[in-house]
Amino acid sequence: MLRLKKYLKPYLFMIVCSIILLFISNLCDLKLPDIMSDIVNVGIQQYGIEHAAPSELSQEGLDFLETFMSVEEKNTIHENYEFVDDHYEIKSFDQIEQLDGIFSLSEWTMIQAVSSMNQGNISTSEQTFDEIKLTELYQMKPYFEMLDLQQARKMAMNLDESMRNSTGIVFARLFYEEVGVNTEKMQRDFILTSGLKMLMIAFLGVLTIISVSFISSKVSNGVAANLRKDVFRKVEDFSNAEFDQYSTASLITRTTNDVTQVSGLIMMGLRIMISAPIMGIGAMLMIFKRNTSMVWILGLGIVCVLIMIIFMFIFALPKFKMIQKLVDKLNLVARENLNGLMVVRAFKNQDFEAKRFDEANNNLTKTQLFINRVMATMMPFMNLMMNGMMLLIIWVGAHQIAKSTMQVGDMMAFITYTMQIVMFAMIFIMVPRASVSASRIADVLESECQIVDPVNPLPFDESQRGVVEFKNVSFNYGDAQEDVLQNISFVAKPHETTAFIGSTGSGKSTLINLIPRFYDVTQGEILVNGVNVKDVNVKDLHDQIGYVAQKGVLLSGTIASNIKYGNDSLSDEELKEIACVAQADEFISQKSDGYEFEIAQGGANVSGGQKQRLSIARALAKKAPILIFDDSFSALDFKTDRALRKALKEYSSDATVLIVAQRVSSIMNAEQIIVLDEGKIVGKGTHDELLKTCPTYYEIASSQLAKEEL
Repeated sequence: MLRLKKYLKPYLFMIVCSIILLFISNLCDLKLPDIMSDIVNVGIQQYGIEHAAPSELSQEGLDFLETFMSVEEKNTIHENYEFVDDHYEIKSFDQIEQLDGIFSLSEWTMIQAVSSMNQGNISTSEQTFDEIKLTELYQMKPYFEMLDLQQARKMAMNLDESMRNSTGIVFARLFYEEVGVNTEKMQRDFILTSGLKMLMIAFLGVLTIISVSFISSKVSNGVAANLRKDVFRKVEDFSNAEFDQYSTASLITRTTNDVTQVSGLIMMGLRIMISAPIMGIGAMLMIFKRNTSMVWILGLGIVCVLIMIIFMFIFALPKFKMIQKLVDKLNLVARENLNGLMVVRAFKNQDFEAKRFDEANNNLTKTQLFINRVMATMMPFMNLMMNGMMLLIIWVGAHQIAKSTMQVGDMMAFITYTMQIVMFAMIFIMVPRASVSASRIADVLESECQIVDPVNPLPFDESQRGVVEFKNVSFNYGDAQEDVLQNISFVAKPHETTAFIGSTGSGKSTLINLIPRFYDVTQGEILVNGVNVKDVNVKDLHDQIGYVAQKGVLLSGTIASNIKYGNDSLSDEELKEIACVAQADEFISQKSDGYEFEIAQGGANVSGGQKQRLSIARALAKKAPILIFDDSFSALDFKTDRALRKALKEYSSDATVLIVAQRVSSIMNAEQIIVLDEGKIVGKGTHDELLKTCPTYYEIASSQLAKEEL
């Protein structure tokens, strides 16, 4: 994924906004268990009373508690409380924690003193503190004043602070009831306020998640669109050498399936994966804030998740790499079958093709099933682990609650935070497949094209316009040991036709493909308009060439749009003239829509001969000084072929015409005929000259023409 990070730069602002919104959303998610814990601990167990120090208490109650306070504590109490009407009220809550400690310590000192006096009429168990009557305690004040309370105070200070505080809450409730405060209303108000706060936080969380989802969708689809666009543009710049490296099926898969995988990861990443560390760190902080006694359970769960993630990477990652190649293979087989459907039917090989497809399909299915089975083990394992952790937390927490070292709400919050941390750790299992797809896309984008523009391109020499010259050109494919073409030298001039003929595999089409730089020569040089083709921009080079491929390819659209493909400024009169030269006007005029007749994808709704004539018309429309015909008359009948060559001779009299042909009749009137055999020139001259000097040409000509025609 890091190799594609530049595609995230245009969306950096949106990503930052998404992170901020995720931070807010995670804060909301982290706050909800905290408020839930307060509702349980404070709202239910503590009757809505948050502090051991009551905000209101009677004068008698304060006088009684001062019996168990030090002089400094008494001074602090009087500094923070004021007498109003017939009771004391707290001035501010700035030092509430200190006051909580003073009140709870004094109350537990009293409890320890009662226990040491062995007063049987007062129970000292925490569970029955709410049954204590303050009036009974007030009556015992003279006894307490006579006691040495230092030992009781030391025992109280040795108790856990949370236990002292929870007991202080019970006494605070008694003090509230003594001065007439409605504790039931206090409890109800606290729960309603906390519940309303939870609803507001949850609503804010929903808004942020919706916003993040919208942003992640925009970013992921925008990145996917840019990736597809750049892959397409990169492929457009590929030479034939790059197409030999990447198959068409693989490029289709990389442009569609692989981009979809990366897009899905970005969408989930912005919504969840960025949220995971924020949530994990936040949950850890909340856990340490509340209670650290069960952190070891969380550590145990994380270790289990890490083991499972390592297991997934070891067993699943190699299969993820394999599965994309199998998708390529399936795409290849399906594409070949669809393109060659007529051939398959003609040879009655439907069963053979079905077996080929089944083999590719089954290999992909088996690999996907293996991955799905491995991934399927996650959920049972996760459920077992999470439920086990929950039971362990409840078991350990119950013992701590029994010892008054933990409250029920804290245990519930700990369970929630632990589940959040463990669940978000699982998100990273979705990374492997997308990382494989990202690497495959990056391989295409980072591949170096062999055909590149020079740093300082040269202009064409207009005085040699249309001249094509090969100087000792040799060429081989890739790492092949033998050259396909060897020491090719010739000059093709304007106003002349240069033809190439030879047996199948002699290198005719390869030679022609070197002129527009579909491949680059291995040795020697090719000059167009007096300049080496490697020293000019590829676009400028192609502007000089009208090219008709060996296989006529039409694009979806109208007949007119196909002919105008290389020259949009063509007028209707010029369009008709060119169609007449290409011998295409006759069949076009017979179509119901004429030049607006819709051509199907690949020209599937026209014949091979019609396809070739339209391809020739498209090349002529470019009005280039160099015309290349790579065996472009093979599908034409002899009559059409003769008429086309005659019209072409008149129309392109100023151009340099290069023709690759199998028929001698198509090239016998050419000014220069080059005969190739096994990549070498074995003959060069006119038809009459070659009949006398080149046995290879004579053999080809005599096999096609009668003696009279020769």
